[in-house]
Amino acid sequence: MLTYLDCDTGIDDAVAIAYLLAHPAVTLAGIGTVNGNTTAPQAAANTLGLLALAGREDVPVAIGAGEHPHAVASVHGGNGVGEVRLPSGGKPDHRTAVELLVALARQHPGDLHVLATGPCGNLAAALHVEPRLPELLASVTVMGGAVRVPGNRTPHAEANIVHDPAAAAVVLAAPWPVTLVPLDVTMAHRWTAADGDALRAGGSPLQVALADMLPIYYTSYERRLGVREIPLHDPLAAAVMLGDVTPADAPTLSITVAPDGRTVEQGPGPVRVVLSLTAPAGPVLLSRILGQ
Repeated sequence: MLTYLDCDTGIDDAVAIAYLLAHPAVTLAGIGTVNGNTTAPQAAANTLGLLALAGREDVPVAIGAGEHPHAVASVHGGNGVGEVRLPSGGKPDHRTAVELLVALARQHPGDLHVLATGPCGNLAAALHVEPRLPELLASVTVMGGAVRVPGNRTPHAEANIVHDPAAAAVVLAAPWPVTLVPLDVTMAHRWTAADGDALRAGGSPLQVALADMLPIYYTSYERRLGVREIPLHDPLAAAVMLGDVTPADAPTLSITVAPDGRTVEQGPGPVRVVLSLTAPAGPVLLSRILGQ
């Protein structure tokens, strides 16, 4: 599957990148970064470092923009990846994230699948630059929203959506095949501390770096959940896109994004919303990253 990732590389984005790199069915055509967990430039530096650890410096990484970053150091660390120092990697692509996405969509009409694991600013801007984008892309999968459950940034709003509600509204209303993977499903699928230990035992430079990032993430969620577990937000969205996990409940709904970032369900519509899965996603994701 020819894939373009638009991300704000924090810890769960890093896990999603490792999953995509490990998946034999994925050809990673490019990565764009957006302000979110950290700044778009820092997210690009994080991404380039991860690619260097994986020996995949062939993947172009372009810096985007979006609304101002809303980093929470207690969740992702000051640098977005748990204060882990990654190698410098290569240089960012000379194009912006919007330019890279539009170029790849034009180069591969009907074949490119987009996964958005951060705020939707780049995707909304790309729609403005290339109105034919919905015709050119094969699919769009967005990690974001809280449809029938509480939010994680406000009582009603999820972080990726509330960070740029206007952009999210544009993306969810565009006439392309779009799948929303909200907190309804991602909060229910987690890794335990034992999964983090298994990741470290994998032993590759990328696997060890991911394991080094996880403690601050575990600690952040332990305060909220009362158990030392982490939800698999971004990698789960990637697994949904790739069909590695099977939705048990995925109605097609009309989703409206309110100015305060709430994702409001308004009956039947064009957005496929994954609300639950048939089986736990954690083992699937871990197995892929470990190459098992």
